[in-house]
Amino acid sequence: MAERSAGILLYRLVAAGGVEVLLVHPGGPFWARKDDGAWSIPKGLVEADEDEFAAARREFAEETGHAAPDRPALDLGEVHLRSGKRVHGFAVEGDLDPATIVSNTFEMMWPPRSHRMQEFPEVDRGEWFDPADAVVKLNPAQGAFVERLADRLDVS
Repeated sequence: MAERSAGILLYRLVAAGGVEVLLVHPGGPFWARKDDGAWSIPKGLVEADEDEFAAARREFAEETGHAAPDRPALDLGEVHLRSGKRVHGFAVEGDLDPATIVSNTFEMMWPPRSHRMQEFPEVDRGEWFDPADAVVKLNPAQGAFVERLADRLDVS
């Protein structure tokens, strides 16, 4: 069975009826020099018998260091990543200063075959993007979340 993840696409309304979305860049040496197509919504695995929106809220807090806003969520449906993982997205309106993001960490052997374990943040930074730029920055499958949000809000 494919892994299930859930995440929150935080959005804010901006001047002239536009919208911006908050994306996060994965931490660790594999992603250090990757940009377009590498960003993501804050997301993570849904535990067995866990509600997807509850998982999305938990993962948002773990990856940003901030609680998700306590506001109504727009269900953005599901996408399938090339890896086979299914990701369920929710959009929540709010604001967050990307400079204040503090992510949880993971440990991995680095450099490879060195037998030395190092700790890296799951997320090394976040940034606000307009929808067109967000679709370029995001993992290709997750771009659908931005497009669905723009359709729901009737913005581009």
